[in-house]
This record gives sequence, structure tokens and C-alpha cells, in this order.
Amino acid sequence: MRSSTTLTNNNRIEIADVLRGFAVMGITLIHFIERFSLNSYPEETHGFLIFTDRVIWDSVFFTFSGKAYCIFAMLFGFSFFIQDNSQKEKGKDFRGRFAWRLVLLFLIACVNSTLFPGEILVLYALVGYVMIAVCRLSTRAIAIIAVILLLQPIEWGQIIYALINPEYVINAELDAPYWEIVNTVQKEGSFLELCKTAIWTGNIGNMGWMLLHGRITQTAGLFMTGMLIGRGNLFLYSEKNIKFWIKVFIIVTIAFFPIYGLIPVLPDFISREALLVPSTLLLKSFSNIAFTGILFTGVILVYYLTTFRCVLQRLAPYGRMSLTNYLSQSLIGGFLFYNWGLGLYRHTGITVCFLMGIGMFLVQFFFCRWWLRSHRRGPLEWLWRKATWIKTGRG
Repeated sequence: MRSSTTLTNNNRIEIADVLRGFAVMGITLIHFIERFSLNSYPEETHGFLIFTDRVIWDSVFFTFSGKAYCIFAMLFGFSFFIQDNSQKEKGKDFRGRFAWRLVLLFLIACVNSTLFPGEILVLYALVGYVMIAVCRLSTRAIAIIAVILLLQPIEWGQIIYALINPEYVINAELDAPYWEIVNTVQKEGSFLELCKTAIWTGNIGNMGWMLLHGRITQTAGLFMTGMLIGRGNLFLYSEKNIKFWIKVFIIVTIAFFPIYGLIPVLPDFISREALLVPSTLLLKSFSNIAFTGILFTGVILVYYLTTFRCVLQRLAPYGRMSLTNYLSQSLIGGFLFYNWGLGLYRHTGITVCFLMGIGMFLVQFFFCRWWLRSHRRGPLEWLWRKATWIKTGRG
């Protein structure tokens, strides 16, 4: 039995940190080949680099795009459950404190968004309140709500409305004007000009993109999924849990391939844009969820059932410092690629950006291992926790 090895010395569930580290690693690679939402590349002339650019772009996006964020969102919901359940066992109500914690996260996210227009934490800080609203409901009720949200009700509503109203025209480029402004400042502006533009225009463009791509309802559903994983103690090793994750792995693997295969042929059957756009988004969303399930359950099963466990364990420190890693890469990435820093977007192709992303991951990876030898938490994790539990006037 391995149940005694699933907890660290700080009573952390190690597999959660491993998954979190895996997700942040994927996010890092995506951010670097996207040049932190500055999708402007020099023309590549070398045949080998043209080939590697295409291979890297397609493989990294296929593996991590939309999936790493899904894993990160589930673990955000799981962390809420752990904190809330811990306080309930002490006879305390964590919901008010968590509301304050989300305010702090929003402030942190706003600072980060000035460095990297395109970050996800603003959405987390806003959508996180749904967990306060549902956390005292039954497991069955939360599961039903989560499924409804993951089915993308907004996109189904668009499809139904488009069928009812033949004149309906969808605006699939709602965010584009805002991104044009932001990208111009990224390429030409100073640090202060970027900060001023990104804090408002960048966040509007980013939230518009998330709305158009179904991220808002999906994120809320994933938060609740993470809560359900916590309620079921599904991260702890047991024969029952292993059988559960094997079943999930089989189901999502079978589901992924037909859904993913339908995406490129959908235009052959639907020509009207008002129907095609939300239908395509639905299929992409479902395929992302299914492939996320493959990655998520795959990591869990490899961790518990194979000798590669010792390799995955090395990701745990990186996952424990996910907030520090996420925010520090925004500052470093902005300095590397934007005009206010080194402006490397002018010279680096996808292959070079990918190698830079690997380098960024390795630097953070070794820093985390060094830092956690003498500290229980990362610097920003410690600061967020300290501010969360700040004493009030009533004690």
C-alpha cells in the first residue's frame, strides 16, 4: 500500500502539487512560444527551423493549450475545498475569509496583468465566488451544476437563438480591437505605457477572449470539479480510487478521438457562421476537457502505479510555488520579449522561444527546490497566506 506516502511532511497531498507543477510547466511553454500574447514572429528562412517551428507549435498546443489551464482550475477548486474543510473541522466558517482571499488575488492579478496582458488570475478572482455560493450544497447538486457549466450553456444558447432567428450574426472578433492596441504597445511602448494600457484595455481584451472561447463557464465548472475531487478524497491512494481513475481514463480516451475528429469536418456540414462558431467552440471545449482528463488521470496513474513516480515527485516543489512561478515568469517574459525590455520578439522564432521556455522552467524548478529546503512556502504563497489571515479589529 502507498497511502502513507501520499502526504508530505506538511500534510500536503503530494499528487496535487505534482499535477499543479505539471500544469504550470505547460503554461510556461505555451506562454513562451506565444511570446506572452505577442504573436508576432520574424520570417524564418532556414528550412530546418521552419520544420521545427511547425512541429513544436502543433505539439505543444495540442498537448497543453486549454488543458494546462483546466488542470490548474481544478486544483484551484481542490485547494479551496482543503482550506474550507480544514476550517470546518475547527468549527469555523472559511467563506468570508476566502472572499477576502479572492480580493487579494484580484489585486495580485491586476499587477500581473500590467506585466502580461493575457493572464488568467483575474478570471479566477472573479469566478472564484461561485465556490462560496455552492460549497454548502450536496455533492449531487454541485456535480449537476458543474456538468451544466462544462456543457457550455452560453454557446448552446447562441445556437438555439441562431436557429430561431435566421438574421442573427455573431461577433466572433469582439476582443480583436483591444488586442491590436495592446500588441502595438508591447512592440513599441515603454514599461509605463504598457502598464497603463494593459491594466484596462488588456483586461477588457483578455476577458472578451475568455467569453468568446467559453472559458468563464468552463472555469466555474472546473472549480467545482476540483471541489468534488476533494470531497471524495480521490487523490488519496486506495484500490477503489485507482479503479475510479482507470475508468475515467478509459472514458475520456474513448470520448476524445471522435470529438476531436469532428472539429475539422464541421464546416462541411455547417456553413452559417452564427451556427458554426459556437458549434466549433463546443467541440473544441469538449475535446479539451477530454484530453485534460487523459493528462490528469494519466499523471495520477503513473504516479501511483509505476516506477516513474520518483520522476513526477520532482515536480512537487515546483507546484507548491505555482503562484511565485506564474507571476515571476510574467515579469521575466515581458522583459525578454516586449519593447520595454530586450525586445526579442523581433529576433526569436518559435523554436528559440520554446528553448527559452524550457530554460525558464529549469531555472524556476531548481530555484523552488532550493527555496523550499529552508522555507515552507514560496515567497508569494507566504505573502498571500499572511494577508489572507490578517487579524481583524474583532480578532
